Amino acid sequence: MPDTNQRTLIKEDFRTIEVKIDPAAMGRLGKAMAFICEADHPATVALKAAAESGSERGIAKARKLFLKVKPGDRRAALTMLAD
Repeated sequence: MPDTNQRTLIKEDFRTIEVKIDPAAMGRLGKAMAFICEADHPATVALKAAAESGSERGIAKARKLFLKVKPGDRRAALTMLAD
């Protein structure tokens, strides 16, 4: 069974992509989201808080808010992580 607090599912274009996100990567994703959206965007704030705390509840909240972000913005943030 996968560790749910370190994995997230991203559904786009009828595909499901599983991405493993550790707290350090979540912090980098928060920085990318701050650049793409805004520093005070709810998903950005939640990602940064989850990266700092590492709590399961914080990670679940950050995942939920990240999945509500526009698909193009999500892709851009994940692309910034890949670079």
